[in-house]
Amino acid sequence: MINKNKYNCKHIAKFEQKILRTIKKYKFFDKKDKILVAASGGKDSTVILYILKKYGYNIEATTVDTSISTYSKKNLTNIKGFCKEHGIKLHTMSFREEFGYGLCSLQSILVRKGIKFKSCTACGVLRRYLINKKARVLKPKVIVTGHNLDDEAQSVLINLLKNNLGILARLGPKTGIVKDKKFVPRVKPLYFVSEEEIAAYSKAMNFPVIYERCPCASDSYRNHIRELLNKTGEKTKENIIKYFLEILPKLRKEFQTNEKINYCKICKEPAKAELCQSCKILSLIAQ
Repeated sequence: MINKNKYNCKHIAKFEQKILRTIKKYKFFDKKDKILVAASGGKDSTVILYILKKYGYNIEATTVDTSISTYSKKNLTNIKGFCKEHGIKLHTMSFREEFGYGLCSLQSILVRKGIKFKSCTACGVLRRYLINKKARVLKPKVIVTGHNLDDEAQSVLINLLKNNLGILARLGPKTGIVKDKKFVPRVKPLYFVSEEEIAAYSKAMNFPVIYERCPCASDSYRNHIRELLNKTGEKTKENIIKYFLEILPKLRKEFQTNEKINYCKICKEPAKAELCQSCKILSLIAQ
């Protein structure tokens, strides 16, 4: 357990070096590469933005305004202020501008039509869609996300419980098993640091972030898995990731494919089927 009152320069340096070692070990990028950070305004993405800027990496940030009441407004204000203070170029996108509705309105329309999509599912699909499109315009080497040890342990357990081995094969410090000109690789420098460590660092640095979870995430299956893992302790999460990384090469070999990538017939983005997940959601709303 971290004592936040005793979080000093030694802890700060140790935390930062842990992240820098991950970047080096997995060869995510170097200082000449253009890097795009997917920044929500929360503690995770704010922390990685700060550390990459501090250590001289060539970064820009992008954020998506999902229009979730005051929660989104506060996050947007926070990330804009943070990026301005630290000289980081920020690219903003908006659900309302891109899709015509904020997340809450999109979800309400789906519910009225009897379509049961979890809020996190719709939000995640549409956010990834916008970030990937923006990344192709900006042409970074990679997209950096703020996923941490807790997030990844939850994802591994969720997909094991659902027997989604194909999805498991795409996880890890570097995501994906298929290369395509329309895919910008995603990397996770916070992969081996816990949510508790990140929160302690963020508070010690007095970053302007909201520490409460998204109000729309209350119906998430991930919440149940998070609560379960939090009861078992940090060592369990570390063991899950350790085991997962041991079997990941076998999973990727098993699910590697040379099949040609499909492209959505509407937006031309990569898709498994005739329509990508984003266009499926948007077409349901338009019906």
